Amino acid sequence: MNIQKNLTILLFTLISFTIHAQSQGEMTQYEASEKHPYGQPSPEFKESLKDFAPMIGMCECKSVNRNPDGTWQDTVDMLWSFKYILNGTAIQDDTWKANGQYATSMRQFNTDSLKWVVTYFSSSNKAWTPGTWIGDKQGEDIILYMDQQAPNGMEGKSRLTFYDISNEGYKWKGEWIDKAETIVYPFWTIDCRKRQERK
Repeated sequence: MNIQKNLTILLFTLISFTIHAQSQGEMTQYEASEKHPYGQPSPEFKESLKDFAPMIGMCECKSVNRNPDGTWQDTVDMLWSFKYILNGTAIQDDTWKANGQYATSMRQFNTDSLKWVVTYFSSSNKAWTPGTWIGDKQGEDIILYMDQQAPNGMEGKSRLTFYDISNEGYKWKGEWIDKAETIVYPFWTIDCRKRQERK
Protein backbone atom coordinates (compact mmCIF):
# COMPACT_ATOMS: atom_id res chain seq x y z
CA MET A 1 0.00 0.00 0.00
CA ASN A 2 2.83 2.36 0.92
CA ILE A 3 4.59 1.54 -2.37
CA GLN A 4 1.46 2.43 -4.32
CA LYS A 5 1.08 5.67 -2.33
CA ASN A 6 4.73 6.61 -2.91
CA LEU A 7 4.42 5.88 -6.63
CA THR A 8 1.29 8.05 -6.81
CA ILE A 9 3.08 10.93 -5.07
CA LEU A 10 6.10 10.52 -7.35
CA LEU A 11 3.92 10.46 -10.47
CA PHE A 12 1.98 13.52 -9.31
CA THR A 13 5.26 15.36 -8.62
CA LEU A 14 6.64 14.52 -12.07
CA ILE A 15 3.45 15.65 -13.80
CA SER A 16 3.40 18.91 -11.80
CA PHE A 17 7.07 19.56 -12.61
CA THR A 18 6.49 18.89 -16.32
CA ILE A 19 3.46 21.21 -16.45
CA HIS A 20 5.39 23.92 -14.56
CA ALA A 21 8.41 23.59 -16.89
CA GLN A 22 6.20 23.78 -19.99
CA SER A 23 4.33 26.78 -18.60
CA GLN A 24 7.57 28.58 -17.71
CA GLY A 25 8.97 27.80 -21.17
CA GLU A 26 5.90 29.28 -22.83
CA MET A 27 6.18 32.43 -20.73
CA THR A 28 9.77 33.04 -21.85
CA GLN A 29 10.04 31.22 -25.18
CA TYR A 30 10.65 34.44 -27.19
CA GLU A 31 13.08 36.06 -24.76
CA ALA A 32 16.80 36.35 -25.55
CA SER A 33 18.60 33.03 -25.46
CA GLU A 34 21.88 31.47 -26.60
CA LYS A 35 20.25 30.55 -29.91
CA HIS A 36 18.48 33.92 -30.28
CA PRO A 37 20.63 36.53 -28.45
CA TYR A 38 18.24 39.35 -29.42
CA GLY A 39 15.06 37.40 -28.72
CA GLN A 40 12.32 36.67 -31.22
CA PRO A 41 9.03 38.37 -32.06
CA SER A 42 5.98 36.55 -30.76
CA PRO A 43 4.02 35.27 -33.80
CA GLU A 44 1.02 37.20 -32.50
CA PHE A 45 3.01 40.47 -32.52
CA LYS A 46 5.40 39.87 -35.43
CA GLU A 47 3.39 41.98 -37.87
CA SER A 48 3.10 44.86 -35.37
CA LEU A 49 6.83 44.87 -34.65
CA LYS A 50 8.00 44.65 -38.27
CA ASP A 51 8.89 48.38 -38.55
CA PHE A 52 11.92 47.91 -36.28
CA ALA A 53 12.73 44.33 -37.36
CA PRO A 54 15.65 45.38 -39.65
CA MET A 55 17.33 47.03 -36.64
CA ILE A 56 17.34 43.97 -34.39
CA GLY A 57 20.96 43.24 -33.47
CA MET A 58 24.05 45.31 -32.71
CA CYS A 59 25.28 48.33 -34.66
CA GLU A 60 28.43 50.41 -34.50
CA CYS A 61 27.44 54.07 -34.77
CA LYS A 62 28.79 57.60 -35.03
CA SER A 63 26.92 60.07 -32.82
CA VAL A 64 27.10 63.88 -33.03
CA ASN A 65 25.29 66.22 -30.61
CA ARG A 66 24.78 69.96 -30.85
CA ASN A 67 26.06 72.35 -28.18
CA PRO A 68 23.76 74.96 -26.59
CA ASP A 69 25.59 77.66 -28.57
CA GLY A 70 24.65 75.98 -31.87
CA THR A 71 28.04 74.47 -32.68
CA TRP A 72 28.43 70.73 -33.17
CA GLN A 73 30.42 68.53 -30.80
CA ASP A 74 33.06 66.05 -31.94
CA THR A 75 31.82 62.69 -33.23
CA VAL A 76 31.46 60.03 -30.52
CA ASP A 77 31.59 56.26 -31.13
CA MET A 78 28.47 54.47 -29.97
CA LEU A 79 27.00 50.97 -29.87
CA TRP A 80 23.25 50.63 -30.43
CA SER A 81 21.51 47.32 -29.76
CA PHE A 82 17.87 46.41 -30.48
CA LYS A 83 16.21 43.29 -29.06
CA TYR A 84 12.77 41.80 -28.49
CA ILE A 85 11.50 41.91 -24.89
CA LEU A 86 8.35 41.11 -22.90
CA ASN A 87 8.37 37.64 -24.46
CA GLY A 88 8.45 38.98 -27.99
CA THR A 89 5.70 41.60 -27.66
CA ALA A 90 7.86 44.76 -27.56
CA ILE A 91 11.32 46.05 -28.46
CA GLN A 92 14.03 47.54 -26.27
CA ASP A 93 17.13 49.30 -27.44
CA ASP A 94 20.28 50.20 -25.51
CA THR A 95 23.04 52.66 -26.37
CA TRP A 96 26.58 52.81 -25.01
CA LYS A 97 28.60 55.91 -25.91
CA ALA A 98 32.39 56.12 -25.70
CA ASN A 99 32.02 59.27 -23.55
CA GLY A 100 30.39 57.24 -20.75
CA GLN A 101 26.73 58.07 -21.44
CA TYR A 102 24.17 55.28 -21.65
CA ALA A 103 20.49 55.14 -22.54
CA THR A 104 17.64 52.72 -23.13
CA SER A 105 14.19 52.90 -24.71
CA MET A 106 11.15 50.65 -24.64
CA ARG A 107 9.16 50.54 -27.89
CA GLN A 108 5.59 49.24 -27.84
CA PHE A 109 3.13 49.28 -30.74
CA ASN A 110 -0.39 50.36 -29.79
CA THR A 111 -2.73 48.31 -31.96
CA ASP A 112 -5.67 50.67 -31.25
CA SER A 113 -3.97 53.88 -32.42
CA LEU A 114 -1.55 52.08 -34.79
CA LYS A 115 1.21 54.21 -33.24
CA TRP A 116 4.54 53.44 -31.63
CA VAL A 117 4.89 54.55 -28.00
CA VAL A 118 8.57 55.01 -27.11
CA THR A 119 9.78 55.76 -23.58
CA TYR A 120 13.39 56.92 -23.13
CA PHE A 121 15.71 56.70 -20.12
CA SER A 122 19.22 58.18 -19.96
CA SER A 123 22.09 57.89 -17.49
CA SER A 124 22.72 61.64 -17.89
CA ASN A 125 19.12 62.72 -17.22
CA LYS A 126 17.46 60.90 -14.34
CA ALA A 127 14.02 62.48 -14.74
CA TRP A 128 11.04 61.60 -12.58
CA THR A 129 9.00 61.31 -15.75
CA PRO A 130 10.89 59.91 -18.74
CA GLY A 131 10.37 61.33 -22.21
CA THR A 132 7.74 59.59 -24.31
CA TRP A 133 7.54 59.93 -28.09
CA ILE A 134 4.62 58.74 -30.24
CA GLY A 135 4.66 58.10 -33.98
CA ASP A 136 4.52 55.66 -36.84
CA LYS A 137 6.07 54.61 -40.11
CA GLN A 138 5.66 57.26 -42.80
CA GLY A 139 6.80 55.99 -46.16
CA GLU A 140 10.15 54.31 -45.50
CA ASP A 141 10.90 56.33 -42.34
CA ILE A 142 9.81 55.96 -38.72
CA ILE A 143 8.92 59.36 -37.24
CA LEU A 144 8.16 60.02 -33.57
CA TYR A 145 7.02 63.22 -31.82
CA MET A 146 6.91 64.64 -28.30
CA ASP A 147 5.67 68.10 -27.26
CA GLN A 148 8.66 70.21 -26.20
CA GLN A 149 9.29 73.91 -25.61
CA ALA A 150 12.34 75.57 -27.11
CA PRO A 151 14.77 77.23 -24.64
CA ASN A 152 13.15 80.59 -25.50
CA GLY A 153 9.71 79.26 -24.52
CA MET A 154 8.36 78.76 -28.05
CA GLU A 155 5.93 75.87 -28.29
CA GLY A 156 7.01 73.03 -30.51
CA LYS A 157 7.94 69.39 -30.72
CA SER A 158 10.90 67.08 -30.54
CA ARG A 159 10.91 65.01 -33.75
CA LEU A 160 12.95 61.80 -33.98
CA THR A 161 13.38 60.12 -37.36
CA PHE A 162 14.84 56.75 -38.36
CA TYR A 163 15.68 56.73 -42.08
CA ASP A 164 17.80 54.89 -44.66
CA ILE A 165 16.71 51.72 -42.85
CA SER A 166 18.05 48.40 -44.13
CA ASN A 167 19.45 45.12 -42.83
CA GLU A 168 22.91 46.72 -43.07
CA GLY A 169 22.15 49.71 -40.85
CA TYR A 170 20.16 52.93 -40.47
CA LYS A 171 20.42 56.63 -39.74
CA TRP A 172 18.71 58.66 -37.03
CA LYS A 173 18.20 62.37 -36.41
CA GLY A 174 16.71 64.40 -33.61
CA GLU A 175 15.19 67.80 -34.43
CA TRP A 176 13.23 70.51 -32.67
CA ILE A 177 10.38 71.85 -34.81
CA ASP A 178 7.78 74.56 -34.26
CA LYS A 179 4.06 73.75 -34.30
CA ALA A 180 3.76 74.59 -38.01
CA GLU A 181 6.92 72.58 -38.80
CA THR A 182 8.39 75.60 -40.61
CA ILE A 183 11.33 75.92 -38.19
CA VAL A 184 13.54 72.82 -38.07
CA TYR A 185 16.54 72.76 -35.71
CA PRO A 186 18.63 69.56 -35.78
CA PHE A 187 20.21 68.74 -32.41
CA TRP A 188 21.54 65.18 -32.80
CA THR A 189 22.50 62.83 -35.64
CA ILE A 190 23.53 59.15 -35.58
CA ASP A 191 24.79 56.91 -38.40
CA CYS A 192 24.77 53.15 -37.71
CA ARG A 193 26.11 50.06 -39.46
CA LYS A 194 25.44 46.46 -38.42
CA ARG A 195 28.32 44.84 -36.55
CA GLN A 196 27.04 41.31 -36.93
CA GLU A 197 24.42 39.43 -38.88
CA ARG A 198 20.89 39.85 -37.58
CA LYS A 199 19.62 36.83 -35.66
